[in-house]
Amino acid sequence: MLFPSPPPYPSQRSATMAENMVVASQPLAGQAGLSMLAQGGNAVDAAIATAITLTQVEPTGNGLGSDAFAIVWDGKQLHGLNASGRSPAAWSPERFAKSGGIPDRGWDTVTVPGAVAGWVELHAKLGKLPFEKLFEPAIRYAESGFVVSPVIGKLWGLAATELHEQPGFAKHFVPNGVAPRAGTRFASADAARTLRSIAETKGESFYRGHLAELIAADSAKHGGVMSVDDLANNKPDWCGTVSQQFDEFSLHEIPPNGQGIAACMALGILAHTDIRECAGPDDPKSLHLMFEAMKLAFRDSAAYVADPASMTDVMSEHLLNPDYLASRAKLIDPNKAQDFNSGSPKQGGTVCLSAADSNGMMVSFIQSNYAGFGSGVVVPDTGIHLQNRGCGFSLEPGHPNEVAGGKRPFHTIIPGFLMGKSDPIMAFGVMGGMMQAQGHVQMALRTQVWGQDVQSAADAPRWRVTEGLGVSCEEAMNKNTLQTLSDMGHAIEVEMNDLAFGFGGAQLIHRLDAGGYAGGSDPRKDGGSYGF
Repeated sequence: MLFPSPPPYPSQRSATMAENMVVASQPLAGQAGLSMLAQGGNAVDAAIATAITLTQVEPTGNGLGSDAFAIVWDGKQLHGLNASGRSPAAWSPERFAKSGGIPDRGWDTVTVPGAVAGWVELHAKLGKLPFEKLFEPAIRYAESGFVVSPVIGKLWGLAATELHEQPGFAKHFVPNGVAPRAGTRFASADAARTLRSIAETKGESFYRGHLAELIAADSAKHGGVMSVDDLANNKPDWCGTVSQQFDEFSLHEIPPNGQGIAACMALGILAHTDIRECAGPDDPKSLHLMFEAMKLAFRDSAAYVADPASMTDVMSEHLLNPDYLASRAKLIDPNKAQDFNSGSPKQGGTVCLSAADSNGMMVSFIQSNYAGFGSGVVVPDTGIHLQNRGCGFSLEPGHPNEVAGGKRPFHTIIPGFLMGKSDPIMAFGVMGGMMQAQGHVQMALRTQVWGQDVQSAADAPRWRVTEGLGVSCEEAMNKNTLQTLSDMGHAIEVEMNDLAFGFGGAQLIHRLDAGGYAGGSDPRKDGGSYGF
């Protein structure tokens, strides 16, 4: 990993070097996690405290009604946690067919929130400090208020008009009829009480107590079908990871129902191309190969990835079969863009953060509402705003991801982790919908193949493949490069700065050979890397 001077891309940041570190998209949350490390906690304590605080200080991307995933290196082995919730038992294809499909917002998009259970499970297995202590910063910000940061203030204002009519939203998030702007203060006594209850009961009140009853009652009031039994039956799973080797490193992801397997597939496809011979990550040839590999991976993930209980025909091992990935790589024309179909692998606004401590524990953690503010629903008197993960289901009959009761939907949020032969390399994530798997591939190759430091990798102009031959690129990308890619048949769309949220937010911690860590935080967000 190289630390160039001057940096290769426009940025006012250098990578942060420290022995204990938290990297997050909002400063107050990152510092909350760092304070746990300073009080003798470990990286898991820091990650959980950061995640809890993010529910308050970055409500545009996550909340108490979110889902979560984590990958943890405990010093000896990797652990993968799936804390995504399932759909209400009463959901069915017929329910949504009658109403014209799955809506974008409202109670009929709300699946059981899994983040709170994820915090509890992660702490019980790997935490060190008392569980209640991890809530102290978030409770303080909820009770006394916090000053809204710039990017979050902008997103808050954009969402206020769209979500104003959703149950409970305006009363909680648009006080006195005005969305909080950057530099103004926002507080929630309701959320403070809820946080205290969750801390004191270790999440029991949320899933089997008075908070669960309030959630279910509000659902029924507005025509939803989430029940107290749906909440009580929620349970996170220690699921391990799926992985893909590329030369001397391997990329680890949470298995389906998440899209992380698409990043592994793309990396596996690229291993069978000439990408190592390209001039660098910004060379049109390397970009073309990455575009094509990502499209191939996405075509398959859209066709086959779902709740693993429903992946009964094509499973993860089929999608990651080396011979299959090699056969997909052969479809790539090195000089021409193509619109691929899914293959036959079986023959016959999210928040992410990273934390690391001086004892070698490293954590990649992500939690999300899906769309900004999720469903837009806020349960009265609780400060709980709920995700809209139900939008991840399909209504295609027979599809493995077809909507059903008690089922996990296809998920976009994914934590990432890089391993060497036996040692950890990097805990990282790139929040932002379908940008995430693509961002993981870009971060992995930039840091491991082309030797960029974590801050340069976060600063670099990004791309994301869309539909057909479409590729969206940030305006900072070299104009000659864009023209070359267009000449190869890619339908290039350049997005301006005010739309850059679609390119995600990277948070990376890289282990240094000399000891300690290098942290990089995305300049597209409000946060940073913090350490001592």
